[in-house]
Amino acid sequence: MRKTTLSLAILLSLAGIAGCQSQTNTSTASIAAEVQAASFAQFSNAFIDSLWELSPTWALYSGKHVNDGYLDIPNEASRAKTLAFVSAQQAALAKFDQQTLTANELIDYHLINNLLGSMAWDITTFKSWQWDPSNYNVAGGFAQIINENFAPLDDRLRSVLARMENIPAYYAAAQANINQPTLEHTELAVMQNQGAFSVFSDDLLKQVTDSGLSDSEKALFKTRFDAATVAINGHIAWLNNLVSQLKKDGARSFRIGEALYEQKFAFDIQAGMTAKQLYQKAMADKERVQGEMTKITDKLWPKYFTTPKPADNKIAIRQLIDKLSTQHVKRDDFVNEVRKQIPQLIEFVNQKNLVTLDPKKPLVVRETPEYMRGFAGASISAPGPYEKLGNTYYNVTPLDDMSDESAESYLREYNHWILQILNIHEAIPGHYTQLVYSNESPSLVKSLFGNGAMVEGWAVYTERMMLEEGYGDFEPEMWLMYYKWNLRVICNTILDYSIHVKGMTEKEAIALMMDEAFQQQAEAEGKWRRATLSQVQLTSYYSGYREIYDFREEYKKVKDKDFDLKTFHETFLSYGSAPVKYIRQLMQDK
Repeated sequence: MRKTTLSLAILLSLAGIAGCQSQTNTSTASIAAEVQAASFAQFSNAFIDSLWELSPTWALYSGKHVNDGYLDIPNEASRAKTLAFVSAQQAALAKFDQQTLTANELIDYHLINNLLGSMAWDITTFKSWQWDPSNYNVAGGFAQIINENFAPLDDRLRSVLARMENIPAYYAAAQANINQPTLEHTELAVMQNQGAFSVFSDDLLKQVTDSGLSDSEKALFKTRFDAATVAINGHIAWLNNLVSQLKKDGARSFRIGEALYEQKFAFDIQAGMTAKQLYQKAMADKERVQGEMTKITDKLWPKYFTTPKPADNKIAIRQLIDKLSTQHVKRDDFVNEVRKQIPQLIEFVNQKNLVTLDPKKPLVVRETPEYMRGFAGASISAPGPYEKLGNTYYNVTPLDDMSDESAESYLREYNHWILQILNIHEAIPGHYTQLVYSNESPSLVKSLFGNGAMVEGWAVYTERMMLEEGYGDFEPEMWLMYYKWNLRVICNTILDYSIHVKGMTEKEAIALMMDEAFQQQAEAEGKWRRATLSQVQLTSYYSGYREIYDFREEYKKVKDKDFDLKTFHETFLSYGSAPVKYIRQLMQDK
């Protein structure tokens, strides 16, 4: 639905309800409330349609196939179009009286308002389109079309054919946009664009050759494919030259500073507190968790050592963790071990009746596609609410490209116990489970424009919840490793804030992660890299977890004997990926 049609739809809705007024005895106030509710429902649906029209690629990732064959050219005209969209939608949203909206509608109101504000802020203030070259990579949208079976292959190949037309112009616009970039994001852009050839491959050309496309379509496909290959290679060469120039002349700092950090935190986290306040909470929690680890180390020390325990508790904790961390899967078995553990987690969740799992929603463990590598070792790619029965992919990066030393360090980090916690977090009952429920939310707004802190917070919450319910048989080794993992979440917040706001150096960051959070060298170095390539996102884990866990404990006291863990989980998840503060409000109002 176009923006011009949006206003008409709302007006028609208002006119229809107003026309009924003379035929009923309903009070004026009641009718006003009905008009407001009906018009907001119209607005919400039309807003989403208009957004997909503005950004078909965003729609594609959400499972809505509006115009898969269109690749937006990220130029000044595109940014101006986005800002005009934001302005029009903000004006329409401002006409609603928040006092007359239902609780669910009010949350949608806030989510839409936050989304619009964030879109405008990114273009006009943050301006990552200038300094972050990794924003520009065409591979993801094409991979989504090629790899997902949402339509017959021939139809999807025709979308690829149409979409390829704009690739040369896309990269020309990217190069025109990039101005004073960071070295770190430029190097990432090189690596990820090289990964694009895992999509634009001989296998794709073979699919076209074997397809039902006409001869003229096949010929045009090859022409555009070759032009795309030239454009991508040309962009990689341009980026490599830029890297050399930045190394020689100096580059923009990846640190965004306190003002931008607080603004981004407010848009991204929506936690009802400032980034500085969350940082202070994390500092206090770090001390508490280290205290719990000290108690477990005192208990386990005689089991694993014949020598006296060091007087320095942190040294003792580190020595015990190092001892335990030698128990890990073999390097070549890493991905297969993840795949093997998923059924075990499903069995535990079902046996303990923790949350209903839908066996009709597939979870597929796969090696991380090349164009997605270089940022995180494990991640979830979930279908949007429009493709609820699509596969959810658990992306696990194999250790093929690591040196023997780096691989051993990585495997010690993801040892026998922590690999299980990772799988809880990413899969069952963490991200995979939450995103399945999110797709079932009656509000598309909550499902589509979810809050990252709630999504990550839920995954972190489930780690502790599973252990509390007996996963791992209350083994102290498992709890020690859980606290180590949880300490990483806490230190993520400390690390991210300290790097971007306080100017923490790489040496200081590595010391924090290794000496205070007991991480391996490879993990600490990887986290430093991640913090240089992102901002605020690393705080979402701790922020969301703290809010969810604290709310559950408060809710248990209120419900007392009527509290049921499964009911709490399913009610909490039923609101989609809304900020925790809004879910809390809805559940408390019931």
